[in-house]
Amino acid sequence: MDVLFALMFVICGLILWSLARVVRKKGFTWKRVGSLFLSFFLLIGSGFFLVDKSEIFSGIGTSGTTDQIPVELVKVIDGDTIKIIYQGQEKNVRYLLIDTPETNHPRLGKQPFGEEAKQRNAELLKNGKLTIEFDVGERIDKYGRLLAYIYIDGESVQTKLLEEGLARVAYVYPPNTRYLTLFEKAQKKAQKREDGIWSIENYAKDDGFHSETENSDQEIENNQNCEIKGNIGSSGKIYHTPDSPWYKQTKAEVMFCTEEEAAEAGFRAPK
Repeated sequence: MDVLFALMFVICGLILWSLARVVRKKGFTWKRVGSLFLSFFLLIGSGFFLVDKSEIFSGIGTSGTTDQIPVELVKVIDGDTIKIIYQGQEKNVRYLLIDTPETNHPRLGKQPFGEEAKQRNAELLKNGKLTIEFDVGERIDKYGRLLAYIYIDGESVQTKLLEEGLARVAYVYPPNTRYLTLFEKAQKKAQKREDGIWSIENYAKDDGFHSETENSDQEIENNQNCEIKGNIGSSGKIYHTPDSPWYKQTKAEVMFCTEEEAAEAGFRAPK
């Protein structure tokens, strides 16, 4: 690409030089000046379309090759995000194609295996040469974070987290899919062994992590001898006693031993 750009630059430069000589020798005409301006804009336009525009607008000097770029680690934010020094500036990096449970989300709070994923991420990055690799698509997300593949001494950190059941394959946005097949194979290994996030039934799904599933199951198990069913639906939190006409068809998301206990938890009786 660089050679092609240089060649185009030279050709357009020669055209400009030739036209300038013609104008100087044969005199000024609008047609000749128009040709001069047209050549100038062709030169600028060819440069714009041939150069990697992401380097202009984002300041990221990469053309999406498989080259691994050495960077310096500043800190580990969570299982799939780190802060690094890149091109002399601190930048947050979001790991491409994976998602780990949250450790400090304002709405979701701390999710199961979130802390384990963060600690394992830190452990992997602790020793060795840290490098990042960009894909061919977007390199910055809407939060201003770099999007990259992460390596320690040439070994993929994403693959490790997936194989150990601490991450799921997620946020697949073409054309940033270079290692999707590899990552899916790594995830299947953890799923088969039921490691980490896969040890909790219905926890890791296509749309994210559902820690409420584990919490609800635990609540029911702890109150398995209680009879009042608590259900959360479009009408809000409602509890049903055994004499309720909807008791049998109600799916219990939590069980209560007394109506007072249900009321304290924010549930109400059916109308």
